[in-house]
Amino acid sequence: MAKPKRGPWKEIIAASIGNALEFYDLLIYGYFAVVIGKLFFPSDNETTSLLLSVGSFGISFLMRPLGAMVLGSYADRAGRKASLTMSILIMMVGTAMITFTPSYQQIGVAAPLIIIVARMLQGFSTGGEFGAATAFMVEHAEAKRRGFFASWQLSTQGLATVLAAGVSALLSYVLTDVQLSDWGWRVAFGVGLLIGPVGFYIRSQIDETPDFQKVAADTPKRTPLRDVLVTGRVSLILAIGVVAGATAFNYVHKLYMPTYALKQLHITATSSYMGALVTGLTLMLMAPVFGTLSDTYGRFRVLSLALLITGLSSYPLFVLLNAYPTVTTLLWVQAIVGILIAACLGPIPAMLADIFPTRIRGTGLALSYNFSVTLFGGFAPLIVTWLIEITGSKLAPSFYVTSTALISVVAVIVLGRRMRRAPAQ
Repeated sequence: MAKPKRGPWKEIIAASIGNALEFYDLLIYGYFAVVIGKLFFPSDNETTSLLLSVGSFGISFLMRPLGAMVLGSYADRAGRKASLTMSILIMMVGTAMITFTPSYQQIGVAAPLIIIVARMLQGFSTGGEFGAATAFMVEHAEAKRRGFFASWQLSTQGLATVLAAGVSALLSYVLTDVQLSDWGWRVAFGVGLLIGPVGFYIRSQIDETPDFQKVAADTPKRTPLRDVLVTGRVSLILAIGVVAGATAFNYVHKLYMPTYALKQLHITATSSYMGALVTGLTLMLMAPVFGTLSDTYGRFRVLSLALLITGLSSYPLFVLLNAYPTVTTLLWVQAIVGILIAACLGPIPAMLADIFPTRIRGTGLALSYNFSVTLFGGFAPLIVTWLIEITGSKLAPSFYVTSTALISVVAVIVLGRRMRRAPAQ
């Protein structure tokens, strides 16, 4: 009697652990933007210092398209496993540099330069992570359950938020402001550095996907980057548009919110991080739910409705926060935010995987996601900080979210019509 086919849980967990670590390292920098700004980008003007800090956060996103090109095409040429192990090694190097770099006061201008280089390495690494990890997940899953299994990509991003916000909240609670600024923030980066070898070992033990092995055998000469840019450019542009609204909402309401709550709502640092923790926990739990709904009711139907609700809800959420700037309000708002992020991002990995065939899937996924995240998400903290400054309105971040959500709704409609006319490859 034949053994029943096991689910791809071993592979999903292997990809998920490394994915969570990658995004933990990414998020922890954003959560300590205020401290890092003072230590590495000092200025007489506090707003300028913060802008330089969140700007350096954005600079790492300029490397993500390059990482997507290099590591995404590497995933399509050498395999998903090879790309995943490479990306986590590069991330560990960048994190180590941030953890141990002396402050501006100690070594002068070399300090911010080292931080910028480290952020660029982290951005390069993350640029290849989404494509390889998502391709790895969907290619180990049955076609009818791709939405569910691919959504773990976002579920583990939620886990990363829980870990990053939890560590930040704990440190801000047990340490004084002086201790946190002197050495406490380094502990937060050190946590990611310690987990890194575990993630690398687990990824080195996984098997390559059957889909890639078949393509590798059938197609000896592969030029995935050229193929995506030449034959898949329309799909690439539409996919970038699909991700725009979700990533803007994600980075404004999840990553920037602790800084917003601290600077604009005057909520304590510990409580601000707790809000982000609630968002991450909700995303972690709800992303698979919306991934499953996309398997059942269709990705375009679920995503278009989610994006529409997201675009319409951002302004009321900011109004509520400013009308009642309490910890309770923040936690409720961030729980709602977590559900909306899950609703938007849960179906997206499988949708993008459906657009690109196996031979260029890693590159197509990496390029579309990371170009969009760079354009609409990476500089979101800088843009909304600037919008608040020039408009004098604490509601300004919602204007940015609403406009990007509109872009995504249009892209989803156009892509849906295009795929109905020409069935998925």
